[in-house]
Amino acid sequence: MQTNNTTEQQIIAAARKIFVQKGLAGARMQDIADEAGINKAMLHYYYRSKDKLFEIVFDEAVSQLLAGVNDIFEKDMPAREKIVAAVEHYITSLNKAPYLPLFVVHEISQNPERILQKFSNTALLPNMRMFLKELAVEMENGTMRKVDPWQLMVSLISMCVFPFVGRPLLQAIFQVNDKAFAKTMEDRKKFITDFVLTSLKP
Repeated sequence: MQTNNTTEQQIIAAARKIFVQKGLAGARMQDIADEAGINKAMLHYYYRSKDKLFEIVFDEAVSQLLAGVNDIFEKDMPAREKIVAAVEHYITSLNKAPYLPLFVVHEISQNPERILQKFSNTALLPNMRMFLKELAVEMENGTMRKVDPWQLMVSLISMCVFPFVGRPLLQAIFQVNDKAFAKTMEDRKKFITDFVLTSLKP
């Protein structure tokens, strides 16, 4: 017989899969119940609303994304290698949780206080100031071309995140299915790192 903990894990795993496929707006509690192999009444017993389930899945994805970025920027390795690792981590994480950027954008426009509260845990946030200083040192030493480090990081993050925000439109314009889009994002890792590192050559 399943324990409550096992059932809850099943529900969260099912919710994660349905939210990836359909997003918050398109997902239904019945979809999640069917995916978890339970009836809707049992689902409501554990989690009373779709929003509550999404919040759990969202918080989990954000924690994993930010913790991974933190690990990268705190490592003792050259700034170039950190850039490569950060791009790899961002795109890999967003491929697993493609709903994340759209949800953040939606929350910023609809409920900015709520999203700011979610990101208020400074222990989770990457130490970008430290990394920006590392970039500035390399630029002063002549090992990188001088650019505004802040602009560089905003551009780097934007290049990773925007395709997931604009995914429905991009897929329609370029007429690619989900499998082809995922392949394009994998290829994009190398494209972004090559593009950025080439632009930084002194």
